[in-house]
Amino acid sequence: MEITGKVVEVSDVIQVTDTFKKRELIVEYIENNPAYPEYLKFEALQEKCNLLDSVKPGDEVEVSFNLRGRPWTGKDGRKQYFNSLVLWRINIAGGGSAQDGIDPIPDYIQQDPGAQDDDLPF
Repeated sequence: MEITGKVVEVSDVIQVTDTFKKRELIVEYIENNPAYPEYLKFEALQEKCNLLDSVKPGDEVEVSFNLRGRPWTGKDGRKQYFNSLVLWRINIAGGGSAQDGIDPIPDYIQQDPGAQDDDLPF
């Protein structure tokens, strides 16, 4: 699933247990009526946490996510259901994709295709 919206908030990494971490992303989503926006909370889990490193409030983003649901039974025996929106890719409008969590090649590494490096040993 995918939606497009404006970033409202990006959390720091939340270390839930010794082996499980997550980050939360709040996106303002306007489908039909701008007077009544929806505020959606996405979770980036484990290694996907780094996808949010370059995302900041105000960014227009396209979020790819999975919808997950699970039951939970309380001590009183009452069953409840919870839904999660689990982010797996995010594209920043005009800024490309952060889907792999890899920074683009820095300018100082990129070369002019017309330049020749005669001092290289190969």
